[in-house]
Amino acid sequence: MVAQSQTRTISGVVLDENSQPLGGVTVAIKDTNKGTSTDFDGIYSLEAEFGQTLVFTFVGFDAREVFIDSEEINVTMVSGMALGEVVLVGSRNPSRTVVESTVPIDVLDVQEMTIAVPQVNLNQMLNYVAPSFTSNTQTISDGTDHIDPASLRGLGPDQVLVLINGKRRHNSSLVNVNGTFGRGSVGTDLNAIPASAIKRIEVLRDGAAAQYGSDAIAGVINIVLIDQTDELSVNITTGANFSKNANEQTGGVDGETVNVAASYGISLGEKGGFVTFAGDFDYREDYNRMREWEGTIFNAYNAIEFRAANFGANIASLTDDQIKDFAQDVSYFSSEFQNDISNAEDRETLQSLLGMDVTENELDARGLDRTDFNMRVGQSGLRGGRFFANMSLPLDEEGTELYSFAGMSSRRGNSAGFYRLPNQSRTYTPIYINGFLPEINSKIKDQSIAVGVRGAVSEWDVDFSNTWGKNEFQYFISNTSNASLQRASPTSFDAGGFSFIQNTTNLDISRLFQEVFLGLNIAFGAEHRFENYEIVAGERGSYEQYTQSGDVVVRADQNPATDFFGSARPGGSQVFPGFSPKNELSRERSSIAGYFDAELDFSEKFLMTFATRFEDYSDFGSTLNFKLSSRYKLTDDINIRGAVNTGFRAPSLHQLYFNSTSTIFDNAGNPQEVGTFSNDSRPAELLGIPQLKEETSRSISLGFTAKIPDANLSLTVDGYFVAIDDRIVYTGQFSGPGTGSELDNLLAQANATAASFFANAIDTESKGLDMVLTHKAVFNDNLRLKSDLAATLSKTKKVGDINASEVLERAGLVDTYFPEDSRIYLEEAVPRTKVNLTNSLTAGDFNFFLRNVYFGEVTEASTVLENQQVFSSKIVTDLSVGYHATETLTLTLGANNIFDIYPDRAEEEFNNRSSGRFDWSRRAQQFGIAGRFLFARLSINLD
Repeated sequence: MVAQSQTRTISGVVLDENSQPLGGVTVAIKDTNKGTSTDFDGIYSLEAEFGQTLVFTFVGFDAREVFIDSEEINVTMVSGMALGEVVLVGSRNPSRTVVESTVPIDVLDVQEMTIAVPQVNLNQMLNYVAPSFTSNTQTISDGTDHIDPASLRGLGPDQVLVLINGKRRHNSSLVNVNGTFGRGSVGTDLNAIPASAIKRIEVLRDGAAAQYGSDAIAGVINIVLIDQTDELSVNITTGANFSKNANEQTGGVDGETVNVAASYGISLGEKGGFVTFAGDFDYREDYNRMREWEGTIFNAYNAIEFRAANFGANIASLTDDQIKDFAQDVSYFSSEFQNDISNAEDRETLQSLLGMDVTENELDARGLDRTDFNMRVGQSGLRGGRFFANMSLPLDEEGTELYSFAGMSSRRGNSAGFYRLPNQSRTYTPIYINGFLPEINSKIKDQSIAVGVRGAVSEWDVDFSNTWGKNEFQYFISNTSNASLQRASPTSFDAGGFSFIQNTTNLDISRLFQEVFLGLNIAFGAEHRFENYEIVAGERGSYEQYTQSGDVVVRADQNPATDFFGSARPGGSQVFPGFSPKNELSRERSSIAGYFDAELDFSEKFLMTFATRFEDYSDFGSTLNFKLSSRYKLTDDINIRGAVNTGFRAPSLHQLYFNSTSTIFDNAGNPQEVGTFSNDSRPAELLGIPQLKEETSRSISLGFTAKIPDANLSLTVDGYFVAIDDRIVYTGQFSGPGTGSELDNLLAQANATAASFFANAIDTESKGLDMVLTHKAVFNDNLRLKSDLAATLSKTKKVGDINASEVLERAGLVDTYFPEDSRIYLEEAVPRTKVNLTNSLTAGDFNFFLRNVYFGEVTEASTVLENQQVFSSKIVTDLSVGYHATETLTLTLGANNIFDIYPDRAEEEFNNRSSGRFDWSRRAQQFGIAGRFLFARLSINLD
């Protein structure tokens, strides 16, 4: 006992997780005022007694407590809790941490994720790590197959604002108009940003329009770019789906992927400047989860065509006599049926006879299988490269800094639509005797650059910047035809495309008055934003419909070319009709904004913030919003926080002006040419569709944060309520009366049979609860465990009556204005409950990563109540093992969905399988239908 109480010299070395010395670590004797700090080499020394406890603390790292039982104590510090991170989003106080924030903020270490997790693109990374975030790869949905819609808290993709280094990121040029979650919305293409360029992501889960402007109703995602120097990082990932349902459900391997990513930083000058480059190359094969087409394929006339073609006849113009003659060569036609054909008096009689289904016999005769007529139900193929640079250059000793970041990406996607069968008028059999599977080839380009200067002017921090971004989406349709052009049709088309440009200029001024109470931070500034949206027409054959004689159809009384049975042949390139010169446009707008916010620490316990923002748009007027939030410390480790705010979202230029004609398939797989018309168009006027205006919101959140330092445990729980008025949706499909009316003529001119619009059709309410629990256990310097449990429970619903005009009400078209499937997309098509449990165990040179994600139930988006199948909740497990082979080399093997879990199959009784096309829903997405994905990754880090 006496020996233990003797004062001794205790010394050692403090290292970080990469075995690098940490200088400046505070080393204190617990429950005393004695302590020291480590030197540049991480070495410390102090006088203490055996039996006492040393406490090691350092900014950005978890505190360590070590019992003194020897004279040499070496310690490895573990990266700090997210709650202690200083963040850029949600507050203009430059030293505000997550735990001190008045609103919930998640901090995600992307560099750590890129080593262990199976996913390589940003959307899927976030989908599996952030429960409030939802994004899934879509299928058979035109351009949306190539850009994944993403959302926060179950709200729309266009209600979350994306920032890079605190600066507004431009939106995609694509508007989602097909049958997917987020239909009618315009999001941000997160996959245009390479994960290798990202240091961390800050997710603000609260309304922030009063701070950042339009789009921030659901929250803000701030992407912080890497700033490392003199270090080369390379990640090479390859993988594929090893699934029981791969290759048309026969099992095996498909969906092969390769991702090569790298980053490198260079020091600039002698004042801490840097420029960091990062990029990647992506190669992704498509996959198919359709087992077999179960519907009809061939009619009797197709059988006759095939025999005629084999004999060299021109099947584009078979005479009645030729039809009767070649019918005798179809061996499986009964003699009675052949006689009926021979005795037919006219073509009308032949038409009534030859519509008979002969699929099974004709498959045998042609040596084909039903799988030869399958669609490609799964992810699109993809090839792409992305590059980003991040720069900072100090200009003087006072902290004035020139900064810039820029990025560019180019992606080419390939997806397919519905198979065009030989017995459909959409198939011109003289070109495609067995039908065809049309393909959409996308070319997506994205460029951005931001330049700014910040520094101190008379004790005020001033930041002046300009950010420019452009997104382009071009459509090239292949393996297709314009059926109404018949023999003259090409088999590939340039279908045109669209682009979106945004330029934002910001002036931000702030100052921290430390002498006012315990600190008053004042911030104010201004913003000017310019936007341009452009649609470019494709080649003529991609959008026109033609008569039998080759004239363009421009009136409802003109008859388009027909097939043998007299059915009209649709115009435009099959799978995606191109944009016409009538669709072409270039529209722009500008907005100016001014904001003011203040944060006041009344005491160590009580913090209040207030923000207000005025914004004026050139096309629809002005709006004023505010936010009030607070945090109160019950103890040093427990905080209560809350916020109330108003918000808005301006209708995007896409929603205001997008117009096009596309082929939309209903739940039964029946096609219809649907024209999307702008709200200032004549069809909108005839139907009583009002002009678009901004969405407005009111929200409130209440939560608490807690830390138990002795247990390395942290917890946040936040509830929220968001009410949105005049929410913009994509309407149902309005058909013309078919009487040669003005609306009929306008639809005919657009090569359409129905019309849809964007409209402020409904009001909604969203409420939910988010929880994040983090625990870190350090067993010794070689054995550490980090565990994160995160969950979100949310519910969005339409409230009140549909905001329909009197014209729509008198015509009985209110249910078309906001149809039942749109309600499902809004309320039930994505999981309302998601729980994520992640464990990362470091044991010497090994790292074990285990993650289980619970995806809640979803509902099939159908206009028919009886077809709204509910798909049950599922748990998907990810597992990886990493081996730190050398100081510079790490090998990782693992799996996403290691147990090969799939959503519930579509059941026959709900009539959503579309004759075997969709064994799993394409309209209700939980976690995709890829199945088990196995990967291998090589990570190299060179100083």
